[in-house]
Amino acid sequence: DNKGNVFFGLYDRQTRQNEHLYTFEKDCQVVSCSVNSERTLLGWTCLTLLVEIHPVNNVKVLKAVDGYIWVQFLYPHVENDVFSENRLLLISEEKYIEQFHIQVIQEDGNKVVVKNSGHLPRERVAEDFVWAQWDMSEQRLYYIERKKSRSILKCIQFFDGESFNLMFEVPLDISLNDSGFKLVNFGCNDLQDQEKISKHLTLCVFTNHTGSLCVCYSPKLDSWEQITYSVLYFHKGHSKTFTAALGSVDSQMTKGISFLNLDYYVAVYLPGHFFHLLNIQHPDLICHSLFLTGSSEVIDMLPHSSLQSLSGSLVLDWCSGKLCRALLNQSYLLQFLWNTQLDCEKMAVLHCVLSCGQDARFLEAKGTDLNTNRVVFLLFKIIQWISENVSACHSFDLIQEFIIASSYWHIYAETSNMDKLLPYSSVLTWNTEIPGITLVTEEIALPLMKMHNFKGYWEKLNANLEYVKYSKPHLRYNNSMVKREWHSLISEEKTEKRRSLAYVRNILDNAIKVISDLEARNLEPRLTPLFQEEDRHQRLLLGLMVSELRDHLLRHLQGVEKKKIEQMVLEYVSKLLDLICQILETSWRKHNLHPWILHFNRQASTAEFEVFHIMTRILEATNSLFLPLPPGFHTLHTILGVRCLPLHNLLHYIDNGVLLLTETAVTRLMKDLDNTEKNEKLKFSIIVRLPPLIGQKICRLWDHPMSSNIISRNHVKQLLYHYKKQPRTSLIDRPLSFSVEFLPLNYFIGILTDIESSNQVLGILEGHDNVDAKFVEEAALKHTAMLLGL
Repeated sequence: DNKGNVFFGLYDRQTRQNEHLYTFEKDCQVVSCSVNSERTLLGWTCLTLLVEIHPVNNVKVLKAVDGYIWVQFLYPHVENDVFSENRLLLISEEKYIEQFHIQVIQEDGNKVVVKNSGHLPRERVAEDFVWAQWDMSEQRLYYIERKKSRSILKCIQFFDGESFNLMFEVPLDISLNDSGFKLVNFGCNDLQDQEKISKHLTLCVFTNHTGSLCVCYSPKLDSWEQITYSVLYFHKGHSKTFTAALGSVDSQMTKGISFLNLDYYVAVYLPGHFFHLLNIQHPDLICHSLFLTGSSEVIDMLPHSSLQSLSGSLVLDWCSGKLCRALLNQSYLLQFLWNTQLDCEKMAVLHCVLSCGQDARFLEAKGTDLNTNRVVFLLFKIIQWISENVSACHSFDLIQEFIIASSYWHIYAETSNMDKLLPYSSVLTWNTEIPGITLVTEEIALPLMKMHNFKGYWEKLNANLEYVKYSKPHLRYNNSMVKREWHSLISEEKTEKRRSLAYVRNILDNAIKVISDLEARNLEPRLTPLFQEEDRHQRLLLGLMVSELRDHLLRHLQGVEKKKIEQMVLEYVSKLLDLICQILETSWRKHNLHPWILHFNRQASTAEFEVFHIMTRILEATNSLFLPLPPGFHTLHTILGVRCLPLHNLLHYIDNGVLLLTETAVTRLMKDLDNTEKNEKLKFSIIVRLPPLIGQKICRLWDHPMSSNIISRNHVKQLLYHYKKQPRTSLIDRPLSFSVEFLPLNYFIGILTDIESSNQVLGILEGHDNVDAKFVEEAALKHTAMLLGL
């Protein structure tokens, strides 16, 4: 205040009020301060003082040196008596860090005092370092030592009790001046002139719960035309160095670059120039990160000053002194998704929106029902966007990317290794440049872990490093095995060769479980008429994917129960199928369609054309990835195709496998349409393209000479299949029901009659429809007359 008193306060997150802790009635310069968890001790510098603030006003000098010193109480997670020991880190400008052990005891009831305050034990934690960073939420100290012109990054983890351990060390290929000295997250640093912040290097370490370890580094700014910064993804084994063009920049620019930790992302921000949102979970392709330049609205929304990232996504604005929690705004991201024109930005924002849906902080703050509704709304908006922009992307397939990414994020949190075993994107390579930025990727040395027993974050980081070391082949699941096995099963069905009934039954049981799980999660009835037929082929594909994915995870997920893996597989495949249904359901509701469109005797509307187009794009997307479709999809698609397409286009779609003729769809076709000349042409064109088994059934539903002709031909083919030539001298003299002067035809009819009679006696044709020779004779004569134009 104006009297020279220094006030210490603490913001209480529960009451959202500032709590007054202590007043020092003497003019002093405070470089840093820290309070213990019981709020009974306060340390600050300079000089370095330790004060018992409640209930005794006892000031003790810990360190009296001619230089700057910073202090930080430790907050390890303890479950025992809170009044056991306080530990205080003391960081000296002379490049060493000490730990003080401060015993506190209870006296006279609630009175808490320092024990043996005249002699506080201390020990050296680190020395000869040029840079250090404190991670408050995880109780970790990162620091860099200089050894033989090399920079070595080390990390110390503080545990409860008195223990702390060096967890890893790793060489850094960056330029650090030996005479330089910089602290990160140890309070306000008066050594650093904020007016000249852009002229100094920036370096910070970020981690998250998935086991990621990133070092973000920007060297001293030498050019006003471009800026270079690097992110070292140690959990992936490579680094990326970016160069961003700044254009015409005022040489007096004082705003420096900021790195912000945003959970699955790291943000790189240069006020007024660019904002780069880096995907640290999947950094392999640049298209999964978002780069925005100064012309973007995002730049205008952010503070035009340097920011400091603290623990737990806290961000300090140096100029205003405001402390905020930085979160990605889903509503704005959705709006950005609708408006952006670049494919790379669509890809990046789509993944960003989906990953935000997994934000654990939101799950803690909101109830399950609210979160479920939010996710449903989020998916609905994305599907709406996809429906309106399905043909707008040229670099990737929107439907593919949405299905793969959404299924991945749905199951991702189940276990830490899912990001290595499941596909997260349909895009394998990306060669298109990102406007305004260039990129160089290099391999880097992996951290050397100094401990052997790992828990929590360290276990996940170690698993990531082991994966980089030894898993050169990609372990991510793909459907290639499913594709081969499915084609094999379908081929065996056509040739009437069958696998063991137990094997096929197990595959179909898998499909039943997926469909049951899907129906159980969707309580509201669907408008789209799916799941109303058996569709054996899609059920085989569905069941095979469950079987192959389960085997894949069982091979590579060590220490996870088989029952849990089976449940994860069921959820993953069920979610994948549900996403396809949701895309179709959203399009169906948007165009206000109803189940009566399944009849062929109605005129196709513009809305039906739109839905047919969406279904065709869904089919195209799933076919290339060989993903299963909901049973009934092909029937609905074919019915819409018949209603929407001219005959020549329809037949082209059928011949090229875009439309699959299911028994259900063709049955409705035969029943709904009358025998006008146009419909006859359509029906005959369909029948001749049917598989033989389905074609025989369908012909019996069409009361037409052409259908009779097809039936008779199939019957003759079946009879002759069992024909063994024998002398038949008496056939010429046998009376026939039809007087035919063409003797070869008479002879052929006699053979058929004889074969049919013999087979019926022997029971060879049991199970086949009885088509007598007279019918065959009449059909043959009528067909001959038609061909001769009589």
